[in-house]
Amino acid sequence: MPDIPKRWRGECESGENFTSSLCNKKLIGARHFSKGLYMAMRSKNDKESKTISISPRDTEGHGTHTASTAAGSYVANANFFGFASGVARGIAPQARVAAYKVCWEEGCSSSDILAGIERAIEDGVDVLSLSLGGRSTPYFFDPIALGAFAATKRGIFVSCSAGNSGPKPKSISNVAPWIMTVGAGTLDRDFPAYAVLGNKNRIVGVSLYSGKGIGSKPVGLVYNKGVKSNQSSSICLPGSLDPKLVRGKVVVCDRGVIARLEKGIVVQKAGGVGMILVNTVENGEETVADKHILPTVALGKKAGDKIKEYVKSDPNPTVVLSFGGTVLDYKPAPVVAAFSSRGPNEVTPQILKPDVIGPGVNILAGWTGFDETSTLSIDNRKSLFNIVSGTSMSCPHISGLAALIKAAHPKWSPSAIKSALMTTAYTLDNTNTPLHEASVEAISTPWDHGAGHVDPQKALSPGLVYDASTNDYITFLCSLNYTLEHVQVIAQDPNINCSRKFSDPGQLNYPSFSILFANKKRVVRYTRTLTNVGDANSIYNVAIEGPPTVSITVKPDKLVFQKVLEKKRYTVTFVSKKRNAIKAASGSITWSNSQHQVRSPIAYTWSG
Repeated sequence: MPDIPKRWRGECESGENFTSSLCNKKLIGARHFSKGLYMAMRSKNDKESKTISISPRDTEGHGTHTASTAAGSYVANANFFGFASGVARGIAPQARVAAYKVCWEEGCSSSDILAGIERAIEDGVDVLSLSLGGRSTPYFFDPIALGAFAATKRGIFVSCSAGNSGPKPKSISNVAPWIMTVGAGTLDRDFPAYAVLGNKNRIVGVSLYSGKGIGSKPVGLVYNKGVKSNQSSSICLPGSLDPKLVRGKVVVCDRGVIARLEKGIVVQKAGGVGMILVNTVENGEETVADKHILPTVALGKKAGDKIKEYVKSDPNPTVVLSFGGTVLDYKPAPVVAAFSSRGPNEVTPQILKPDVIGPGVNILAGWTGFDETSTLSIDNRKSLFNIVSGTSMSCPHISGLAALIKAAHPKWSPSAIKSALMTTAYTLDNTNTPLHEASVEAISTPWDHGAGHVDPQKALSPGLVYDASTNDYITFLCSLNYTLEHVQVIAQDPNINCSRKFSDPGQLNYPSFSILFANKKRVVRYTRTLTNVGDANSIYNVAIEGPPTVSITVKPDKLVFQKVLEKKRYTVTFVSKKRNAIKAASGSITWSNSQHQVRSPIAYTWSG
């Protein structure tokens, strides 16, 4: 790495198991923030309050995984116990990393989060990646929204996890329009595992089990074989399985109540030699690969139902478990993860969230050497890499992309970078069919995937961008039902008077549309401004997709840009033809020429 830029004002703080000399030209900053958590714990007379290890050192793995995903350097022969073997690198391998530890085993304090963001701003970061969050609240109560506004005001791009509470609707977090809210999708890489039943049916699931198998000889298969006093054997709760009935056999366990890996311990203690872990309705068809302690195949609900039917119908059911390692070019992909939090946005329904999805299922990245890769106390295996799933994993992918775009276009604002990532995202998978969502195997909607899955190459040259300034965000805030004091708190400016406000929050120059037909309102009209960041003398024509229940008019339907950075406005009118005919629908508006397609998703909601 070249010398650290002189504009960098950060430093490396020493602490337990960490000295400032461990920083270098790649890791240029490492700080920790725990005063808020410590005081909160002390105020509760928590006897464990002194256990906080005051150090930037990552002892849990999450920070190492997300940081290396965003900007890790090239590492040869990376793998997780033989899985996903190859050359690993972050999205922006030439970017520098500064780590701000604001969360601890005991939790995260809002004041620590704000202190970390404030210090990152003062140190001179270009991109803030926050793989954390909670339930959505008004922006003046949300520490991440407050900190992110301060960062955005200073030209810093902020991306955050959408949350892992899907597929429940309205479960999305980090929904402020100045934040890039990132959902999770699958990769075209998988870790297949197989269950061959005694009736010759071959069921395909996933697993990261890397130990000894149970051989090629069929073994007995059981489900819901518990002790008479316990009715929880179907979900394999501790003490629920009858050793007399499961010893030497493979046990089918439903997901729920206790962690997936812990069910393997229950099976093992009862004498079982393997496990088939099946989804319930809540998890649908999404399967997450885990590093199990005994041979285990994880299956979706439909496959699980087939196995249960077989066990019920055959007097002597058997199974053979086998493991396929790593498979590339898996189809279909990407698929929206079931756990990825969904819209609509409850805080500001006129702003569509999430913004995009990125890779967030079974992601290989760096791991701390201080902790085991498993959450099980009996599994003490360690690895320099780990495979983990979550919107915590998808967020740093987009953070790294933002760093690449900022390096290519250093004068672009955070909103311009955000627009580039959104308007170039794709909505077709690698089988050229619309993106699906994993929970029910249905076609996903903008409330699931936002603008779609990010496309790194196209985002570097989007053609046009929807730009927004700090003043635009303040005008947006003034259009909400907030007091002037609330707006001043968010903007950190006591001189704001809200003399300018939108008639509708949806008037913000956002790269997507969320249209509310509420309380007998049949017409919604928004104006947007596009900035030409492509070639001079460019002509764009509009194309509209939408449900038959909505009439859409765009004026003008052609935009002519004679200069680079020239701005053009257009107005789009949405008219509901049949009020309350349906509850929700989606569509898009795309401006295109021979080189670029600038697509904005539209989500429609009817109520009242």
